[in-house]
Amino acid sequence: MTNTRTVTLAAISGAHGVTGEVRLKLFAESIDSIKLHKSFNDGALTLKSLRPNKDGAIVRFNEITDRNMAEKLRSTLLTVPRDALPVLGEGEYYFSDLLGLPCVSTDGADLGACVSVENFGAGDVLEIQLPPTDGKPGKKFMVPMNTQAVPEWGEQIVIDAAFVV
Repeated sequence: MTNTRTVTLAAISGAHGVTGEVRLKLFAESIDSIKLHKSFNDGALTLKSLRPNKDGAIVRFNEITDRNMAEKLRSTLLTVPRDALPVLGEGEYYFSDLLGLPCVSTDGADLGACVSVENFGAGDVLEIQLPPTDGKPGKKFMVPMNTQAVPEWGEQIVIDAAFVV
C-alpha cells in the first residue's frame, strides 16, 4: 500500500529579483534535502535551479517566469510525498511521523497526542496535548525527545511517567 501523505519541506517567502526566482524558508534539515527532489506539490512546480542564501534558499521553478508569478506564490508550502523521503536509520525519525501519534505513559496512562516537535538548540522537544476534559482542550506539556524520556516510539509514543507533568 502506498503512503499518500505529504511532507512540507519549505515555504515560498517571496519573490527574488524580476525573473521569477523565489526565496524559500526551509523546514528541512538543509538545502541538500530540497535538492533531492525535482518536483513539488504533486508536480505543479519543477525545480530548475537552487542556491543557498543567508535565510534559506533561492529557487527557480520552470513554471515561474516573472516576478508577478513569483509574488502570487508567496506563502505556498512546498510538499513532497512522504514515500519520496530517504529511508531512516535506527533511532531516526521525521518530525512529520511523530505529529498526531497517540501518547501513553510507561504506567499506561493516556497522554493524548503529539501536536508539535520543536528544537530550541539543545535537541528535539515533543509537545504533547493531554486528552480533553469537561469539553475543553487538554493542557500541553513538553518532553525531551531522548531515550530517558521517550523509551520507544512507532505506532505510539511512550513517555516515561517521571517526565509527565
